[in-house]
Amino acid sequence: MKVALVNLREPAFEKLLRERSSSIVDGKPRGLCDIVLVGLDTRRDLERLRHLKTWIEPNGAIWGIRVKGPGAALKDTELIDAGLAAGLVDNKIASFSDTKGAMRWVFRLRDRPQ
Repeated sequence: MKVALVNLREPAFEKLLRERSSSIVDGKPRGLCDIVLVGLDTRRDLERLRHLKTWIEPNGAIWGIRVKGPGAALKDTELIDAGLAAGLVDNKIASFSDTKGAMRWVFRLRDRPQ
């Protein structure tokens, strides 16, 4: 599995990830990858989705990691809207840690690049 990390500083998670795959890059990969994990701190970070989708395989995914809870800078609805604006659809929400949540975006089947 090819994975790209963008704006994500989670040493414990990264250590576990590197134990499971040797194809992990920080930043832009040379070719298409299966998963992009991106740290989302501000609304401006959401604007990156349109560009990041060019990094993934047609059946790949982007996981956005952000602070969760009532005081979070980014709300689920903002993430959903940003994905749709970028031509992606969210299809999974998960807890990343006690303080962070994750949302996965993918291409709709009808919109997948050939």
